[in-house]
Amino acid sequence: MSIFNDTKIAFQDKTTEQLKKAKWMFKAIENPALTGVGIGLLNFSIRNNFPFVEGIVRKTLFEQFVGGETREKSMEVVQKLFKHHIGSIFDYSIEGKEDEQTFDHTCEEIKQNIKFAEGNPAIPFVVFKPTGFGRLDLYAEVQAGKELTTSEKAEWERIVKRYEEVCQLAYEKNVILMVDAEETWIQTAVDNLVNEMKAKYNKEKAIVWNTIQMYRTGRIEYLEEDLKRANEKGYYLGYKFVRGAYMEKERARAQEMGYPDPIQPNKQATDDNYNAGIDFVMRNLDKVSAFFGTHNEKSTELVMDRMKTLNLPNDYEKIHFGQLYGMSDNITYFLGDSNYNATKYLPYGPVKDVVPYLTRRAQENTSVAGQTGRELGLIEKELKRRKGL
Repeated sequence: MSIFNDTKIAFQDKTTEQLKKAKWMFKAIENPALTGVGIGLLNFSIRNNFPFVEGIVRKTLFEQFVGGETREKSMEVVQKLFKHHIGSIFDYSIEGKEDEQTFDHTCEEIKQNIKFAEGNPAIPFVVFKPTGFGRLDLYAEVQAGKELTTSEKAEWERIVKRYEEVCQLAYEKNVILMVDAEETWIQTAVDNLVNEMKAKYNKEKAIVWNTIQMYRTGRIEYLEEDLKRANEKGYYLGYKFVRGAYMEKERARAQEMGYPDPIQPNKQATDDNYNAGIDFVMRNLDKVSAFFGTHNEKSTELVMDRMKTLNLPNDYEKIHFGQLYGMSDNITYFLGDSNYNATKYLPYGPVKDVVPYLTRRAQENTSVAGQTGRELGLIEKELKRRKGL
């Protein structure tokens, strides 16, 4: 019996009408064929500016998974969550654009988020995606050690400058800045850049945090190397731990290009690896802080159990938990209600621009075994409970 089954706590902020709408939507997402067709139609309609489509998206996927069109409009959600001891992480969810103007705008947006988060306990972290600051193909060339042209060198310098600007501002404002993970063929280039920033800005405490995808092989070894490096250079470490989001793409590319599959062989191996990451953190709390981003109930409870074993208070400042907005409220609200450092990843952005994020979310829900069914089961349980009152 899961400790995360109290639907009265999980859905205390949702009206019955909202739950009925969420039930309808998760039922639609549960069907992979329907989801595939729907995503194709949605992307086509948005690209071609079909009338009414934006309104439909706003009332369905957007309402379920996004905080608002701007950070200011998202504050209503932030305040509602914070009443339950749940923090929010603004996630500027514009994906799929690769021009310098967009990169500069994204960098500016992250800087504004840092200023917005300064001294605000309701916004404990700020996050950015590396491909929001530069082209994926350029990261890949840098990682592969290819010789860059003069214009590519200038482009890479602009990427480094964006990292430098946001990390320095986060340091000045004392705001934790998390860098999201990317595909394996650019992740080393990202890691190297983030490590430069950590060495510079994490001397007193962990300000710049990296993301570790535990569905990858070799990540525990990477963590041990990272700790050794941090000890030698005298800085602190912070990590966001996730399982990962690019499994099919990673496997297909490895097969196509003839290199070893970088992904764990099965779900059990991924779960074991994630739990090994928990163990790594708990052994090194003098140097390491962690954010456990997971919708997995067993991993969440394992962290809680390890904290109890070490006699740590529930709101111990070095341990945080997080789930995506619109999902796994049964975990987040239970954690908040129990005074753990609970957070929601809160995407925001114009409806049209967040469609790539929303379609990715729908696809992930369809591909993660049991995820949609669990959401549906909890919603149905709560609707039944309310009917019986």
